[in-house]
Amino acid sequence: MANNVIVYSTPSCPYCNMAKQYFKENDVDFVDYDVSKDREKAKEMINKSGQQGVPVIDIDGEIIVGFDKNRIESLISE
Repeated sequence: MANNVIVYSTPSCPYCNMAKQYFKENDVDFVDYDVSKDREKAKEMINKSGQQGVPVIDIDGEIIVGFDKNRIESLISE
């Protein structure tokens, strides 16, 4: 089943890169927004999560702050 996955990240964030690598390895399509360059997406991320830290991952409207592999797996396997 396809999920709608959005990753809000920055290029220098190791957990962002781990999350994106995880999605690639598991054939999960995702959209990546670089919030260090895209101020509108940064605002969107803060509105969704209440956080300024990255990564913020949106899976079908469920917000995960950080690279929480167990939570990601539970959401993409539903």
